[in-house]
Amino acid sequence: MNWEQLLSLKRQGDTNKRLRKEQDETRLGFEVDYDRIIFSSEFRSLQDKTQVVPLSKTDFVHTRLTHSLEVSVVGRSLGRQVGLLLLNKYPHLQNIHGYQANDFGAIVAAAALAHDIGNPPFGHSGEKAIGAYFKKGEGKTLKSVLTEKQYQDLCDFEGNANGFKILTESREGREGGLRLSYATLGAFMKYPKASLPKKPTKHIADKKYGFFQSEEASFVAIAQELGLKLRDAKNNLFARHPLAFLVEAADDICYTIIDFEDGINLGLIEEEYALEYLIKLVKGTINTDKYSALQTTEDRVSYLRALAIGTLINEAVSIFMENEKAILNGEFDTGLLDISSYKAQIKDIIDISIKNVYESEEVINKEIAGYKVLDGLLSTYVGAAINVYSGDISTYDKLVLKTLPKTVSLSNDALYDNVMAVCLFISKLSDSNAMALFHRLNGISI
Repeated sequence: MNWEQLLSLKRQGDTNKRLRKEQDETRLGFEVDYDRIIFSSEFRSLQDKTQVVPLSKTDFVHTRLTHSLEVSVVGRSLGRQVGLLLLNKYPHLQNIHGYQANDFGAIVAAAALAHDIGNPPFGHSGEKAIGAYFKKGEGKTLKSVLTEKQYQDLCDFEGNANGFKILTESREGREGGLRLSYATLGAFMKYPKASLPKKPTKHIADKKYGFFQSEEASFVAIAQELGLKLRDAKNNLFARHPLAFLVEAADDICYTIIDFEDGINLGLIEEEYALEYLIKLVKGTINTDKYSALQTTEDRVSYLRALAIGTLINEAVSIFMENEKAILNGEFDTGLLDISSYKAQIKDIIDISIKNVYESEEVINKEIAGYKVLDGLLSTYVGAAINVYSGDISTYDKLVLKTLPKTVSLSNDALYDNVMAVCLFISKLSDSNAMALFHRLNGISI
């Protein structure tokens, strides 16, 4: 792979090549990507989607929106630092093509901003709830009428693939989706493969999948334009865009440190016990006098969090540059922080978060409620979508269909497309809207 192709400014529908040196410096194409994402309705809905604690009304606990903004900030720093080093290594990128260090930051920031845009309500339990409906619930009847890959898309419903669908899917009035640059879409695609084969190797890019069958053609076209290395022609398995490693690192840094911070602020993790783990991570950079002067838990945690994020940013940049050749060759097969010298400290922090936060009674109870809500919504809307396809629409189905927005198009042409359309609709709902819709459909007063 080469950086000239990987930094493509092309957008879906372009007929002419976009050159970096011809860009308006006051409104660069990569910065336009960020703007389009942040003004999208799908991004705004993240303000009421679960990060750690579902439906939490506590001011200092993160939602998907605040998490995404923070990941984007960390991603920008990672991209800019790497960009500066890459331009020193490959001066022709700047001298001939006009790329700047901030371009790398803008690409990673935009991709990081969108990294959770496809997540359904109720966090990762929402993905599992959708998958369970098709694997073990009413939706398992579809196994005999869909292709193997189409059915697997549903059984392992994946927020990353759903995000790619949201960013690229055409509909009337929004051709080409958000029409982001191919460089940003490439950086967004952490798992450049279909739902099958499932985990064919231990390569980090094979851990999950990144596109549904409905977007395979779009994905392949973008991958080919970017020059992503083809690892398996039969199954369209590609190597990651190098900047996807930075997007992943930004996410890893934020959920490791900030979910831990939420646990402390919620009282789920004891302050004295927790701060010891953060101090182990940043012991070489603490200003003892400044730290001792801090009076509140929130201030102490905030100070250590800032140091920890800075430490891990520098670590990720160093690992990326040390392995840049292998990354360009598609041979680097692990996450950046998976080989960090701070791996043990990161593991300790994550283990505590899992035990005290992710498996807390409040989180578990709300996730159970989320399963019930999503199962109910899927039963209603998937049932209607199947009946539209078969031409056997009941009076109830007609009423249900009227609750769908006009952007949801169902027909008797393709069953898979109908089912994916209602899954997309449900996935875009915020936690509160999903709960409210479930109550309305079940005649429950709210």
